[in-house]
Amino acid sequence: MGKVLIIGAGGVGNVVVRKCAMVPDVFGEICLASRTVSKCEAIARDMDFPVRTEKVDADDPAQVIQLIRSFKPDLVVNVALPYQDLSIMDACLETKTHYMDTANYEPPNEAKFCYKWQWDYRERFKEKGIMALLGCGFDPGVTNIFCAYAKKHFFDSIRFIDIMDCNAGSHGHPFATNFNPEINIREITQKGKYWEDGAWREVAPLSVHKTFDFPEIGPKEMYLLYHEELESLVNNIPGLSRIRFWMTFGQEYITHLRVLENVGMTRIDPVNFEGHEIVPLKFLKALLPEPSSLGVNYTGKTNIGCMIEGTKGKKDVIKYIYNVCDHAECYREVKAQAISYTTGVPAMIGAMLVMTGVWKGAGVFNVEEFDPDPFMAKLNEHGLPWVVKEL
Repeated sequence: MGKVLIIGAGGVGNVVVRKCAMVPDVFGEICLASRTVSKCEAIARDMDFPVRTEKVDADDPAQVIQLIRSFKPDLVVNVALPYQDLSIMDACLETKTHYMDTANYEPPNEAKFCYKWQWDYRERFKEKGIMALLGCGFDPGVTNIFCAYAKKHFFDSIRFIDIMDCNAGSHGHPFATNFNPEINIREITQKGKYWEDGAWREVAPLSVHKTFDFPEIGPKEMYLLYHEELESLVNNIPGLSRIRFWMTFGQEYITHLRVLENVGMTRIDPVNFEGHEIVPLKFLKALLPEPSSLGVNYTGKTNIGCMIEGTKGKKDVIKYIYNVCDHAECYREVKAQAISYTTGVPAMIGAMLVMTGVWKGAGVFNVEEFDPDPFMAKLNEHGLPWVVKEL
């Protein structure tokens, strides 16, 4: 049995701590920490498994170091904000503790995310003999694993990958985001970007879209975005001619988003309001529903997967590897909607593989750099069964 420190008590943190508690032979002791300790306490009160709760400001490495030294975890699971990745990594370096997250770093004052900041920690983690496992959610995370699994079992070479994220659920609100509104809106309002013929190519935000018929859901309009797993997969799946990321949005969502953009509510630079500086997007976040509250009345399903084209022997092969997740079933199990569930379950599985030594190494790694088979097996065991469809 090991000890895990989970930082972040939002929708994903709730799922991670509950799923860890379901595997007590691996996670013997759990500590849940957040800047808002009352969120941790509310989750802990609702569980049969004893969970230690702590207050920590993850922007401050000194506070994280103090907490790590007090609890002495085998692994720190970071499901806080992406702004805090580097401060938590610094604390793990100082204390020689393994690190894991679900989303890569982005600076608070710039709507940009990339792995370079975290990849720059490789040598330091290697020298300390500890591991940092990056992007172990669903996308990034499971989608990376799907690609690695396909490369290992179905293809000699892969030419094209399309990662497709469809949420066909309904939460009953006119406009809401399924994870942190600030991070979500920053992500989808920047330029789309994809890799083709050895170069990165950019398009205007939400300007490229097409319809895809998702299994168990039906036809949905999906839009080309930039997503962080593209950056690591370009490096770790050799020979790619093209890789793209797509996400579905309803027309009502797009209309709300464009209105908010047009009136300046998605800006991330401070503006003066009645003698106070406020960031419009942070103010908007305060007005929108808390993502962790959406699960109560959420209906419908998600379908997230990878369309992969390549060759096996002399034959052209097309495989769609995907998972379908039901919002209402997720809420019945862990009191969370499917977006939080599909991120939190893979985080628990990644933590399990690190803590049991199935995945091990010194340095900074993306999930597709490890053997995908044990992870794929655990997905079926812990609530995210997958399907391989040949086209």
